[in-house]
Amino acid sequence: VKRNNAYTIFYAILLGLACAAIPMGYSIFTKPFYDANKKLDEDKNIIAVLGIDFDSKLPAKDLVAFFDSNVQKQTIGEGTEKLDLYYAKADAQAVAINFIGSGIWGKIYGYLALQPDLRTIKAFTVYRHEETPGLGGEIEKEWFKSKFVGKKIESADGVLGFRIRRSGLTGTPAQNEIDGISGSTLTGNKLQFILTDL
Repeated sequence: VKRNNAYTIFYAILLGLACAAIPMGYSIFTKPFYDANKKLDEDKNIIAVLGIDFDSKLPAKDLVAFFDSNVQKQTIGEGTEKLDLYYAKADAQAVAINFIGSGIWGKIYGYLALQPDLRTIKAFTVYRHEETPGLGGEIEKEWFKSKFVGKKIESADGVLGFRIRRSGLTGTPAQNEIDGISGSTLTGNKLQFILTDL
């Protein structure tokens, strides 16, 4: 009986190790492909916010070559203050800034592109987040992103900052603010903090 109990325990341990090793091995095997796809998605978003015309269905190899030929990257600062800037080589004055910050349920990743005056928003995009679908998750939708185009990152009296105001307020938003998403004031507040902190 003792031998049978020892065998059962040993077998259970082996089975547990095997069950843990399979997903771990799969994760290790697929990580390079996951990282490559993530990088391609980021590159597509950078190209798009800079307003560079491209075929979004380009094969991965061609897209990498297109990105390298048309976009220039500059990193400023260090550590938590590090900031990546991207320029269209044909228009080196317009700049796209990457941003990462805390949302309600996880990190929000995106890019903000500025016109050559570095005060007017050229484009805005969110390419990864964990906000609630149908509520805060609307930050990735075109109808919301388009609200940023042409807005300023400073108030009329020259104070830097951007505001996402509560949805449903009356009156026209100021030059440096937009209406938020109905039912998602907290996500709007988080996104406002991220953009103001750039």
